Amino acid sequence: MSFKSICAVLGVKAWGMKEGKFGLALIEAHGTAAGVFTENLVKAAPIELMRKQIKAGKLEAVIVNSGCANAYTGKRGYADAVAMTEYAGSALGVQPAHTGVASTGVIGRYLDLPLIKRQCETVAPKIDRTPEAEILAAQAIMTTDTIQKHALVEKEGFCIGGITKGSGMIAPNMGTMLAFIYTDAEIGAKPLSDALKLATRRSFNRVVVDGDTSTNDIALCTATGDAGNVKAAEFSAALEECCRALAEQIAKDGEGATKLLQITVTGAKKEDDAEKVARTVIESPLVKTAVYGEDPNWGRVVAAAGRAGVKFDPNAVSLWISDGSKKYPLVKSGEIIADLHAAKKAMHGRKVTFILDLAAGKEQATAWGCDLTERYVEINGRYTT
Repeated sequence: MSFKSICAVLGVKAWGMKEGKFGLALIEAHGTAAGVFTENLVKAAPIELMRKQIKAGKLEAVIVNSGCANAYTGKRGYADAVAMTEYAGSALGVQPAHTGVASTGVIGRYLDLPLIKRQCETVAPKIDRTPEAEILAAQAIMTTDTIQKHALVEKEGFCIGGITKGSGMIAPNMGTMLAFIYTDAEIGAKPLSDALKLATRRSFNRVVVDGDTSTNDIALCTATGDAGNVKAAEFSAALEECCRALAEQIAKDGEGATKLLQITVTGAKKEDDAEKVARTVIESPLVKTAVYGEDPNWGRVVAAAGRAGVKFDPNAVSLWISDGSKKYPLVKSGEIIADLHAAKKAMHGRKVTFILDLAAGKEQATAWGCDLTERYVEINGRYTT
């Protein structure tokens, strides 16, 4: 527990507990706040509540439960989400209206409010600014995750850090992921919101595990202002760096995954074009299964790029595969130069990277995902039982 934690560095208080699959975490930090939420039409009750509450641009605490998504639960579910903010407000001495709420777990089931109230009352007296506190909070929000996910970015004069959970039902536009990010920078609500939206677009929205988009996705960022004023551009770049670190951990921990898959698309006319191609390739089941089988069937990458709805000259593209240390050329300006033995060797490790140059411009984008394995089917075939 000697790692640098956001609790220790930023003075954020946290704690968590887990009882079987039902967990609860509390995080306390007062400041300016912003949020981004799932784009799924079916939004969980906590999302509906937070879309309203975040308009005040302020948070004092967050309460998070795992094991039940409180999604597709109607008016009762919304009232239960409100009750969770009241439980946290009472236990921590903060305003419920300035308390964030998030849930993750099975869709279509009601919360066990007595359990959540008891857990909240157990956790609240223990919240602390220690690495242990952060670890317990990160563990409490996990569902099918196999690892905790933390990130801390330290810049001259300020820091940004956060925890997240996410393993399955992951697709662009966020997917079964919860992220709670904190900074000691002083920044207004509008620039904070703008920075979070941009960082999310370039990180969480470019993670694909299985192509599904959850009902419960949420990322909240709170700025305490303890470190003083920070230039908006400098802050935005640091926030993006933090979110990318968390996003890559989500992709690496995809349900049943054995490999992290990264796609970088360069040479696009617009960033949007590069993003579309990267996302299309990263979500291709044929690409993902080829990576799992360590089969250098790189033609699937080019084929997926071609259906992304982006115009480019197929006879001008170049493609490389990398194991993280060395790049191996597969196509150069439309000419096949693949060394399949070298390409297969590059797929043996825990990370496989494709670099695709569209030769159509100067913009680029990166997306992250994972291979698709039999274990993914096993996990999701029995998720509720």
